[in-house]
Amino acid sequence: MTEENLPKSNFIRDIIDEHNRTGRFGGRVHTRFPPEPNGYLHIGHAKALCIDFGIAEDYGGLTNLRYDDTNPVKEDVEYVDAIKEDIHWLGYDWGDREYYASDYFEPLYEMAIQLIEKGLAYVDELTPEEMREYRGTLTEPGKNSPWRDRPIEETLDLFKRMRAGEFPDGSKTLRAKIDMASPNINMRDPVMYRILHATHHRTGDKWCIYPMYDFAHGQSDSIEGITHSMCSLEYENHRPLYDWFLDQLGIFHPQQIEFARLNLTHTVMSKRKLRRLVEEEYVDGWTDPRMPTLSAMRRRGYPAAAIREFIDTIGVAKSDSFVEVELLEHIVRDQLNQNAKRRMAVLDPLKVVLTNYPEGQFETFEIPDFPQSPESGGARTVPFGRELWIEREDFAEVPPPKYHRLSPGKEVRLMNAYFITCDEVIKDADGRVIEIHCTYDPDTKGGNAVDGRKVKGTIHWVSAAHAIEAEVHIYDQMFLDEHPEDLPEGESFLDHFNHNSLEVLTGYLEPDLANAAIGEAYQFVRDGYFALDSVHSKPGKPVFNRTIGLVDSWAKMQK
Repeated sequence: MTEENLPKSNFIRDIIDEHNRTGRFGGRVHTRFPPEPNGYLHIGHAKALCIDFGIAEDYGGLTNLRYDDTNPVKEDVEYVDAIKEDIHWLGYDWGDREYYASDYFEPLYEMAIQLIEKGLAYVDELTPEEMREYRGTLTEPGKNSPWRDRPIEETLDLFKRMRAGEFPDGSKTLRAKIDMASPNINMRDPVMYRILHATHHRTGDKWCIYPMYDFAHGQSDSIEGITHSMCSLEYENHRPLYDWFLDQLGIFHPQQIEFARLNLTHTVMSKRKLRRLVEEEYVDGWTDPRMPTLSAMRRRGYPAAAIREFIDTIGVAKSDSFVEVELLEHIVRDQLNQNAKRRMAVLDPLKVVLTNYPEGQFETFEIPDFPQSPESGGARTVPFGRELWIEREDFAEVPPPKYHRLSPGKEVRLMNAYFITCDEVIKDADGRVIEIHCTYDPDTKGGNAVDGRKVKGTIHWVSAAHAIEAEVHIYDQMFLDEHPEDLPEGESFLDHFNHNSLEVLTGYLEPDLANAAIGEAYQFVRDGYFALDSVHSKPGKPVFNRTIGLVDSWAKMQK
């Protein structure tokens, strides 16, 4: 590995290096990625995913995929499958190490029994409201539940009856007996189990009590032999509880390490809020290309390599901060610029008729896929005829100063084809321009004049007789506010939803795009980068999504 390709140093690697130096885990590095299957992975999860898989990969270690499926009410097989697809798309693999917290429901139950027998857990009967009241505040200690000193045998009996389904939802919980006066609220007798009579997507109706994440997480790590359990900074105050459970049970003790989560401008990362967008139909499901989910980004045409480069660029930190979404777009744009084939597409069409071009005659031009760097190879054959489509903005009846495109009496170049001159403007009854009549110069074939004269304007075009009609989706930021999750009291993130974030156009594309494949990127000349939509496209009825525009807002921001 060359010096420039060495992994970036960060505090997580420093911790692992120290563990390897002292032999704490025998030189092993074994991580896990623990998504909850209650929604699709988003760009924030990509950071955790790249850290978990990437660090293990760099140290020659292993990574487990373990679903945190401890809440059957919100979980679904759809999310399980989507998560696997997203991880593979980013280029990572867990081998044969696919696990579920539900795999450990029986041993977790036995561990809970052990804590009860040690006098470290009790069955409580406070209502959720009472529990909040007893819990105290950040400045005031909590107070003990009246059931805290229940005899061990009574708690064992009640807990077994909870498992047997004798009690209704919410009537009882199993809580750890730690310290209701602890300055860390997470240590104030946290709930370990709650009653939920709900069908689980894997275990069916076998269980009606389910462990809380804080109880299942560390013990699952221990069972799997995980050495380094990375999670976002919000779990830093949960680490003492993570350690407490493992220490009291006397089992293998992994190291929990917290890092700053990814916060992106103009974006919401809360799965609860993303779910609202889906359920209230602000968007077209979890994979709507405006969403920050990985499935949505794939559908929109983002390269997986760009996501990984973005995560690598922002690095790993200990404190939360915001990253401009324009940086992500800059990296996506930069990668697409290198490998996206160029194609001509007209998204706001205006008809051009070449009055001196023979009716019924057609010819073809060979146009390179990468005109700025022909050495990259590749070309396609583009048909040309008497009637063409051009962009409406490429014509002005009364041109402004320094306007170098088509206007009455003005000569311009049709890209890679001919020089044309506007002779006549056709309007409808409302005075709207509907057609331009032009003459072409046959001595300028290929876009170069035999007599050497030059024109300043060059516009792209599509042969009307051969064009593919397509639906084209243009996207803007989904939220107008830069920080839609950090709003004044009384404001909802939905108040800032950009209802103009999707524009649907009917465009005309050069015929080669009939062969477009899902996952292949194209640059539509002067319009941006586009990809075929994997959901709505049908044979003969393509739908293209604009991945990103050509304007590099990030570069402008840096100036």
